[in-house]
Amino acid sequence: QVQLVESGGGLVQAGGSLRLSCAASGRTFRTVAMGWFRQAPGKEREFVSVISWSGSSTYYADSVKGRFTISRDNAKNTVYLQMNSLKPEDAAVYYCALRDQNVVGLVDPERTGAYNYWGQGTRVTVSS
Repeated sequence: QVQLVESGGGLVQAGGSLRLSCAASGRTFRTVAMGWFRQAPGKEREFVSVISWSGSSTYYADSVKGRFTISRDNAKNTVYLQMNSLKPEDAAVYYCALRDQNVVGLVDPERTGAYNYWGQGTRVTVSS
């Protein structure tokens, strides 16, 4: 089993920055990739970004490309999401997700089904 704990959410003015963290614990040695999703009220959970466990590959949704940066610290088993130039439409609950070797075959990293562990979420509020 793997446990994911997000932190770093909060209230920020439009144009500001926040850094989210996701600490993974448990059987993390089987991790393949970690990602961030977000869900605004009344909307479906949407993909934000993903990083391979090696850190060599990253991918972003078009809506955040150039403003958000995903990174990871192997020693701390932690993934970060640096969010700059925040917009009111970025407001949502942000969820950390992890895919390990139990998820087999070709998977689309933008789909929630590509991940088998999820955190509880951290809320980001952006005031205009």
